[in-house]
Amino acid sequence: MTNPSAVVSDAQSAITMAITAAVNTSSHYSPSVPNSPCNITMFSRNKFPKSIETAVSATGNHPGLGKNIAWVDVMRASSPTRNSSEDSENKKHWIMKHPSALGVFEEIMSAAKMKQIVIFLDYDGTLSPIVANPDQAYMDPKMREAVKNVAKYFPTAIVSGRCRAKVYNFVRLSELYYAGSHGMDIKGPSSRKHQKGNQNVLCQPAKEFLPMMAEVYEILMEKIKDIDGANVENNKFCLSVHYRCVDEHSWSDLFKRVESVLNDYPNLKLTQGRMVLEIRPTIKWDKGNAIEFLLESLGYANSKDIVPIYIGDDRTDEDAFKVLRKRGQGFGILVSKTPKETEAVYSLQEPFEVMHFLQRLVSWKRSILRSYQQL
Repeated sequence: MTNPSAVVSDAQSAITMAITAAVNTSSHYSPSVPNSPCNITMFSRNKFPKSIETAVSATGNHPGLGKNIAWVDVMRASSPTRNSSEDSENKKHWIMKHPSALGVFEEIMSAAKMKQIVIFLDYDGTLSPIVANPDQAYMDPKMREAVKNVAKYFPTAIVSGRCRAKVYNFVRLSELYYAGSHGMDIKGPSSRKHQKGNQNVLCQPAKEFLPMMAEVYEILMEKIKDIDGANVENNKFCLSVHYRCVDEHSWSDLFKRVESVLNDYPNLKLTQGRMVLEIRPTIKWDKGNAIEFLLESLGYANSKDIVPIYIGDDRTDEDAFKVLRKRGQGFGILVSKTPKETEAVYSLQEPFEVMHFLQRLVSWKRSILRSYQQL
């Protein structure tokens, strides 16, 4: 078992170590783990779970076995970590590096005055809580109202690994931009008061892969049907194999079955999310590309007067955080109760805090407008 005092939930240093030493023999694996910026402190080696160390050493004499063990550790590392008193010092240090976006709200907004704020939001774990059944990931009505109000004042997009149609069915706000399948399926609202650029936003860079994804979905469904708790979700340009409800002893078997299917599909890659294995086309396109596309579509590609804000909780959101760092504009907010290595600047602990942040953003904007009206 993983050492409970170690910070390993999405701890990408541990995951990167396992992947590099033991999983790189797989032609299907494509790590969605960005390089950490120089100002992020890497967790020390003694914080890695012992099972990761075992997996690394095992690759020497038994590479196949080591790869499999390492993958189970990668899967385990994406499991939510339970808080413990022993983690308090790590968390305190982490919060100093990634302060609460609520705690420094006024500071953030002072930097955004006279600039256009653009909001990007992940869905699962950000706008809705993580649930055992992905089909039950409903958004609280108060959260929906908060998102609706934000969209009145700022261009707002949902950027999710889910199928765009599924996310829309959860949110049901026609005034938003929706980027599904990790940004491989993007569509904007029919009426766009914030729009400066193209009027018809629609991007599907992996459209040619649709028949292949549908075919692999059917094969996967048959392949894992006898593994209790396993679930394959068809997100159009991405297939999500959920193992949140699978007994940990079956994770190794699940991974081997998924990999065996991909042996016949070299144009697909396997990535890791929060308690999910994801199969995607090999094209270079992720949530970071999606927000760049949306900013360009909005007419803000070269603007110096914008503040993009991206809020997300998963490893796939790091691609978006990384883009904002590279642009030197705006900032990422990681939603997490436990310390994780991240390219985000700020943090929030749970969807309730995300809702509070969005509500304060709306109140701030309304106060600005009122002050203008009184001049």
